[in-house]
Amino acid sequence: MTTMSNSSLTILLLCLCYVSFSEALNGGFTVEIIHRDSPKSPLYRPTQTQFQRFSNAVRSSIHRANRFNKTSVSPNTVESNVTLDIGDYTMSYSVGTPEFQVFGIVDTGSDIIWLQCQPCKICYDQTTPVFNSSNSKTYKTLPCSSSSCKSVFNTCSSPQEKTCEYSIRYEDGTHSEGDLSLETLTLGSTNGSSVQFPATVIGCGRNNSFSSEKSSGIVGLGSGPVSLISQLSSSIGGRFSYCFPMINDKPSKLSFGDAAVVSGSGTVSTPIGYHDQETHYYLTLEALSVGNNRIEFRNFSSGSNGEGNIIIDSGTTLTLLPGYVYTKLASAVAKEIKLDRVEDAFNQLSLCYKGKLDEVHAPVITAHFRGDADVKLNVENSFIDGGDGVVCFAFVASESFSILGNMAQRNLLVGYDLQKKTVSFKPTDCTKQ
Repeated sequence: MTTMSNSSLTILLLCLCYVSFSEALNGGFTVEIIHRDSPKSPLYRPTQTQFQRFSNAVRSSIHRANRFNKTSVSPNTVESNVTLDIGDYTMSYSVGTPEFQVFGIVDTGSDIIWLQCQPCKICYDQTTPVFNSSNSKTYKTLPCSSSSCKSVFNTCSSPQEKTCEYSIRYEDGTHSEGDLSLETLTLGSTNGSSVQFPATVIGCGRNNSFSSEKSSGIVGLGSGPVSLISQLSSSIGGRFSYCFPMINDKPSKLSFGDAAVVSGSGTVSTPIGYHDQETHYYLTLEALSVGNNRIEFRNFSSGSNGEGNIIIDSGTTLTLLPGYVYTKLASAVAKEIKLDRVEDAFNQLSLCYKGKLDEVHAPVITAHFRGDADVKLNVENSFIDGGDGVVCFAFVASESFSILGNMAQRNLLVGYDLQKKTVSFKPTDCTKQ
């Protein structure tokens, strides 16, 4: 296991000042999140080329869509359809008393907060030190008889068992298992203070198996009962927002409560369409258009009520669409680009060109969401730098789920209001947020 350098710790050090629940509710608060490819990230690999980062984004986006299919879990487990290796944004936060700094993958596709914990049976070799729950004065395991344990899927065979355990298992055999516990969570605010949330339900993973580079775990922003958003709901009014800049080196902002309200000129809002499986946030995409060419989007993988045909996701880089939509969209975009076509090295992206991003004069793509919410996607939202002088269309055909990835959301202030059940978009220079 490796440790972080002093310089990296200094960059991401949390302030030791605190504000209360009421202060967090009164005006909200904002934390900094960092892309894994930023030099400020503990997951950054300086030896990776742009082509390698591009290939990781392609593979992980497709892999993630496949993982959104039903995972291999028993009926009595906390279910989280997310993989640790493929989230793009990390957040520094602290757990325990005294505070212990960890770095979790921020993910709207997960409904649990979990991190690796010592002592553990099997821990993967994460980038930063592993939290030792026995050193914390505020750590407490939850019994099977507790209301928190009963509110989620668990492995308890009877209420008399002393410890409530969670188990996340995926189709490829990777997993995280451990104790469902209460612990103090401390989030560092961009205003120089920190916000403490005592008695937060977390998963303390003591048997974990994943591959590739590693964060401490997951910070779930999904709609499940033990996600960070659900647990802070009374303090933040069910509101959070994020703003991803075009450049990975620049920090992003994740806001809660009143600080997460998205309003003003250019703001559009669309309903959240919940499914039976409510971990993910579904929107209803009615069509995509390129100029006057409107491509209708039928209810591909929509819920039983017809609402929600595309997942909005912070952890997937590319945007995945049904084959019939992708084919028409790619054809319409290709007609407007004059660069020389080249083959995609992975045979996954059918629209690649020789050139640089600033040479791609791609048309604006308008995403028409329910509620007359039209979101315009510029070339930076729709093309990705493949390295070696190649750029590719950042959309891909999918046979499973449709996903609005984080590239399509860049330079948009994206706000979730779970009380109003809406997602709002506002064109924004996210470097100035």
